[in-house]
Amino acid sequence: MSTLQQQTVNFNKNLVLSNNGGHLSNDAGLILVAEFMHQIHFKRLLKETLHFKENRKFYRYHKNQLFKQLLIQLIAGYFDDTAANKLTADMSFELVLDNLVASQPTLSRYINQISADDLAGITKLVAKLAQLVITQKKQRQLIIDLDSTHSDTFGYQKGSAFNTHYQTNGYHPLLAFDGFSGCLLGAKLRPGNEYTSKNAEAFLKPLLKQYAALDVLIRADSGFAKPEIYAACEEAGAKFTIRLKANPKLQRIAEHLIHVGQPGEDFAEKDVQWHRLTDYQPDTWGRAYPVIIKSTRPAGELLFKHEFIVTNLELAFASDVFELYHQRGAMEDLIKEVKSGFAFDKTDSSSFTANQFRMLLAGVAYNLVQAMKKLVFPAELGNATSATLRFKLFHLAGRVTQHARKLWLHLSSTNVFDDLYWQTLFRIQEFQLTSN
Repeated sequence: MSTLQQQTVNFNKNLVLSNNGGHLSNDAGLILVAEFMHQIHFKRLLKETLHFKENRKFYRYHKNQLFKQLLIQLIAGYFDDTAANKLTADMSFELVLDNLVASQPTLSRYINQISADDLAGITKLVAKLAQLVITQKKQRQLIIDLDSTHSDTFGYQKGSAFNTHYQTNGYHPLLAFDGFSGCLLGAKLRPGNEYTSKNAEAFLKPLLKQYAALDVLIRADSGFAKPEIYAACEEAGAKFTIRLKANPKLQRIAEHLIHVGQPGEDFAEKDVQWHRLTDYQPDTWGRAYPVIIKSTRPAGELLFKHEFIVTNLELAFASDVFELYHQRGAMEDLIKEVKSGFAFDKTDSSSFTANQFRMLLAGVAYNLVQAMKKLVFPAELGNATSATLRFKLFHLAGRVTQHARKLWLHLSSTNVFDDLYWQTLFRIQEFQLTSN
């Protein structure tokens, strides 16, 4: 029960603020999310992928229902479980969740009962949502951007460890995004002291198998430059462009390949040279792969700086390989969005399993919103952040009434983005899933 508040304001002594306005909703726009979930048969998707073990003898909320509530709360931007204590009285949440809105203690008990088998189902759900977008967009190509990131931990949390790269304690999740749709293809929570590429090939292989019918390219930084990943790509018929760390041998080769002192050379201008090695094979590699060298001499300097990429794009121009690789920089924005927009790095449990659940839940929320952006939202929202979507579409004032056996959700008539809201709703209702 909220404490009744009443307060005058200094800029207008005739104005009194009070929180006794009745059961108004701040999140009437979430009806858009519920409508989209209906259009893609999300309830059926949950039944197919999530198989929570039920040990409770008496319960009001099915575990799939609790999962859906936490998902909707994330999409709405409520990252703390305690928000549920207020949202139980929000009519929009009641409508979206079929009048079953659980309180924080119920949600916390549910999270703490998550098992490793449950995590496997949620991982599958993340992949299914990404595949839905890729299938509906009729993609023929897939770019798998591999990367890792950092999640802060506090106090004693299982799996928390010092990471030498980030110079702090935490977790070290592994992620993969599709470079075209921006969907999260998969994620795995790892202890903070695990090296970037540890078991990355085992993480990658299911993705390569899932999208075997597409033309697949793997992009990754030097932390993933290992022969096991090259071999996994070769076995699946996938291409890869992976940055190599500079080493003395590569540096010597690059220095011998550059051309200096050419007629008409102006050292006041920048110089970029490209070279390709076809027989580079360290002892740890099972075979030789092409290595592309980009040698750059900044304007006004005498020495070249060298960059190296290993690839099996044997016919591509050297400059095109580097351009393709550098486009993976967009992945940093995707990681930022899934973390800041959906609490991907929220780690407020002492249990490693519970924290992995929260991470995967964030992945599901991110992919669901990404599906809306790519499949039904107007073009102006195609690349919008979650903050923009909440501001323009989700956090809308509304009031629910009942007339003639119908529920009415009355939206504000002064909403600046009213046209955008209705346009989005109509687009969602017109959307139909197409068969594979």
